[in-house]
Amino acid sequence: MVEYDFKNDEIANIANNMIIYAVSKRASDIHFDPCDQGLKVRLRIDGVLQDHAIVPIAYQKNLTTRLKLISNMNITESRLPQDGAIKDTINGIDLDMRVSSLNTNLGEKIVIRILDYTQSTHGLEALGFTPRNLVKIKKMIEVPNGIILITGATGTGKSTTVYTMLQHLNKEETNIITVEDPIEMNIEGINQVQVNSEIGLTFGRVLRSILRQDPNIILIGEIRDSETAQIAVRASITGHLVFSTVHTNNSLSTIERLLDMNVERYLLSSALTGIVSQKLARRLCPHCRKKRPTTTYEKAVFKEILNKDVSEVYDVNGHCENCRNGYYGRIAIQEVLLISDDIRNAINDPSISREDLRELVYTSDVTTLLQDGLEKVLEGITTFEEIYKNVAIDNELDEKYMEEDYFEEVEEINEKNKGATIDNPDVIEPKTQTNTVDDVEEII
Repeated sequence: MVEYDFKNDEIANIANNMIIYAVSKRASDIHFDPCDQGLKVRLRIDGVLQDHAIVPIAYQKNLTTRLKLISNMNITESRLPQDGAIKDTINGIDLDMRVSSLNTNLGEKIVIRILDYTQSTHGLEALGFTPRNLVKIKKMIEVPNGIILITGATGTGKSTTVYTMLQHLNKEETNIITVEDPIEMNIEGINQVQVNSEIGLTFGRVLRSILRQDPNIILIGEIRDSETAQIAVRASITGHLVFSTVHTNNSLSTIERLLDMNVERYLLSSALTGIVSQKLARRLCPHCRKKRPTTTYEKAVFKEILNKDVSEVYDVNGHCENCRNGYYGRIAIQEVLLISDDIRNAINDPSISREDLRELVYTSDVTTLLQDGLEKVLEGITTFEEIYKNVAIDNELDEKYMEEDYFEEVEEINEKNKGATIDNPDVIEPKTQTNTVDDVEEII
């Protein structure tokens, strides 16, 4: 916990210092939670919330007011939820943040989302795609028209992925127009429109106008309702490449969600080009990770999912000066579905069952989220525990192999492994990639 001098320091300086500290620690969110003592400040680092400081109750109102003021919120309104933004430079650091306030029984709760899209400037290769998935992504975005969907829960890096794709396509001869709520990153050379429902500037209304602006590529920030889904699909079959995001977990549920939104089957089957589903898992610290024997359950999962006999996996080894709790940063776990003619025909067939569609999708050339995650475990990028928490494992597999408590067995193995030599990343032989991007492109 960090202690701040509320008696002698100005509240503006304390607010700035909290934000700067959070940015320096790579936090994605800052939570100001009302409690009996005042405000509990928590930081979300690598996807996990941790306590940072306590703001005494005597200074709770002042700090809340200061945060609302610099976020351009109404400081006299404390009963209704509000949204704001901070775009400023503090101590030489450019800040771009979204701020939300919510009235609770103990006072106003403030959450600051720290936006960092620098990853999107590093190119598609920096997003963690396997060579096979990277080839599929490049095939998707090279088509002249169609709709490409990036799916996942809130905070799983969908915006970073879609912005990276747009920047890859941002060329002089291309007219790119986006409609977003809110605009999360300003990109030079792209026309970006902010939705404002209060004046009737909705996704649907903007999309109708965009189609008269001679676009080549359209980004719809999020498909939220039937109207937006139907216009997006129709735009894609009239000669435009459309990108959008949907809050679904995988490729199959994305197709079902669009059908539930009353998108005609014949339109969806013609328009859909590809689906990229992703989640985020914490990345193992390469400086202090260690190898340990696999548990009975882990061996069974690797054998069942990857058809590999795995005797050792990387795991955390406490922590070091370079990380926190053995992790540093996060890595995307991805499922990339490039729509084939067989899948198009299945989507267009109203008599096909969910089970038959699932079998067709997942027996095609697709690496599931679980498979991609387990491959990253084998490479020492993340841990089996992270994949177990973030990616659903088949219940039948759990019932079949989870005979003893998995986490207790892991603790026992780690206890026996104490004192094992820590891997030195400088001497670890790099993992040999079976297929390069060029090799995979030839295969596909």
